[in-house]
Order: sequence, then structure tokens, then C-alpha cells
Amino acid sequence: MKREFLFALLFVPALLSGCGRSEGQQPPGPSAAAPAPPPPEVEVVTVAAGSVVLTQDLPGRLQARRSAQVRARVEGIVEQRLFAEGSDVKAGDTLFQIDARNYQAAYSSAKADVAVARQTVERYKSIVEAKAISQQEYDLAEAKLKQAEAALSRAQLDLENTRVPAPIAGRIGRAQVTEGALVGRGEATLLATIEQLDPIYVNFTQPGADLLRLRQAIKHGKLRRAESARVELLLEDGSAYPQFGRIFFTDMAVDPSTGAVSLRAEFPNPQRELLPGMFARVRFPEAMADNAIRVPQRAVQAGPQGQFVMIVAADGKAAPLPVKTGGMAGPDFVVSSGLKGGEQVIVNGLQKARPGTTVKAVPLAGDNKPQADGGKTAPATNGGKP
Repeated sequence: MKREFLFALLFVPALLSGCGRSEGQQPPGPSAAAPAPPPPEVEVVTVAAGSVVLTQDLPGRLQARRSAQVRARVEGIVEQRLFAEGSDVKAGDTLFQIDARNYQAAYSSAKADVAVARQTVERYKSIVEAKAISQQEYDLAEAKLKQAEAALSRAQLDLENTRVPAPIAGRIGRAQVTEGALVGRGEATLLATIEQLDPIYVNFTQPGADLLRLRQAIKHGKLRRAESARVELLLEDGSAYPQFGRIFFTDMAVDPSTGAVSLRAEFPNPQRELLPGMFARVRFPEAMADNAIRVPQRAVQAGPQGQFVMIVAADGKAAPLPVKTGGMAGPDFVVSSGLKGGEQVIVNGLQKARPGTTVKAVPLAGDNKPQADGGKTAPATNGGKP
């Protein structure tokens, strides 16, 4: 009886397991293969030949339009500083007050001397006609009056100079002296400096060889003179200053020590964002080139064989294409050879665009036209090669 019971326990689960599978149903096999992922998207620009404005990017330093040193004109103790450091001041504003008591006394004494000398001349004038005094005595009295008047003028000027005025309007820096300091003894002590910052200058130099090469290219018809005279300013962090400037000054000679020509540009600076001494790069137009092709700078790569770009070929696969660059168009390179126009150049997604990889080309964000604009938008940077 016990043996039959154990047999039933083993047989019933097997029977139930067999009934749970429908007739003709096969055991589950390995899972089906996953579908292939879609091709990666890359952003492209379609290049085209057109006219571009060749420019050069040259380093420069910012300089205040006008700078004036405020100095003590008389000797004395500084009693007050009448301005806030770093503030804007107007021409004629009193900046410092120097102890004026000695100069006030000298002025009063000189004024009294003039009064005495004038009375003497008036008295002599009435008696010289009566021959009571000689003409020589009268002339001497007149000379003493003029001397007294000159001394009075000098005393009045010294008294006025105890109030140190601002020679120009602008932004004043920190004070070089404090209250209680003795100034003006033996020298005109520097008290502060005022600078005019709007507009502001940028001084830079252009190599004389580049200038000569450019003129030769224009002379032989390879380039045309640029029509635009505005210049751009690139700040130290690489950002572009939002306002355009103009070339203010060009030297007529080449510096023999550097072989460069000095230039100066002027930029509006209403917010005082630009400060003297800052480093910047000036991008200014030099000439215009026809049938030029430009591509974003980040699309050009360098390899052992030289420069190249990745394009999307007709079969939808990424392929490298050797190119040569001859300058820049703002943030873009000007391609001198390798591109004919119409190619789809990959700009973003280069890490996914391996040679031979199928990719999906989408237009570069913010780029709805071929990379040629007739020279009306982004100027081209020549990099010294006309």
C-alpha cells in the first residue's frame, strides 16, 4: 500500500505537466534578433561658392580716448577729497581742497598793495601837470602799480588753485593722496587720473609684408577692395563685442624695429564695458574675394595627411574629403581647394560620423542657406594670405 502511494505522488505531477502544454506547441526557443538602430543624425551645411569679405584678426590693446592727470598746482596740505573714486566727473568739478589760508592772506596783501599804488598814481596825475613832481616820478608810480596788479593776479591764481578742478570730463580713478598729505612741494604731485572711455580706442599693428601682399593682389585683380569700413572687436574670452567700430588712424610709415604699421580703431562704449589696458583682437575688412567657399571652423579637421572635412556622400555614408584653407570668415574657414560647392559638410556629430558609416543628414541649426552670401553677412578673415 505504501509503495502504490509513492508511485501516485510521482506520476500525478508529470501528468499535470504534460496536460499544461497544448498539442503541437513547441518549447520556447531563443528570442528573435532586435531591430537595427536608426542611423545617427549629423548636422550639415551645404556649401556654395560666393563673394566674401576678407579681413584680418590682429591683437591690440584698449586705450582711453583722452587721459588727464590731476596734479597739485600749489603747495599745501590736502584738506578734502571731494569725489567718489571710480565715478564720472565733469570738467571743472572740484576734486581736492588744499589749505588756502596762506594764499588767502597773500591775496589780501596783494590787493591792498594795488589799492595803495593806484591811489599814488591818481595823486601824482593831478600834480604832475603842475610840475610839482617830475615825469620820472609819475612813470615810476605807474610801474609800481602794474607790478602790484601782476602780484595780485598771481596771488588770485594761487588762491584759486587751492581748489583742484577736473581738467576734462570722464571717469576718475583712485586717489593717489589722502587728506593731510603735503602736496606740491618741489613738484606737481599726482593726485588722480581721469579717462574718457566713450568712445574708446584700440591700438594694433599690421605686418608690412601682409599689407604689401594685399595691395599686390588687388593690383593684379585677384581681390577687390572692401566696400565696408566697419570693424569688429573680439574680447579676451572669445566673444564678439556687440557694437561695430571704425578705423580711426593709420600710420603712414612702417616701424623699422617691428616691420609693422600702426593702426587705431574707435569703438562706442556707452556701458563702459571696455576698459583701458584690456587685450582684444580687431577684425577689419581688407578686400573682397569672388568664388570663395567657407565652412564652419569646427568642421575642418587635421590629420597626418593634412586638413580634411567629413561629408555625407550620395549613398548617405560619411566620407573624408581633403581640403586646404586660405583664411577665415569670422568663425568660418575659407576653403581654397577641395570643395566645389554643393557638398554636405558635417559640422556637428563628427564623433558619430566614422568613414563609411551611414548617417542621417539634418540642416545645421540656424543655417537655412548655402555657405555663401555674396559678402553681405560674415566677413572672411584672411590670416595674412591674400
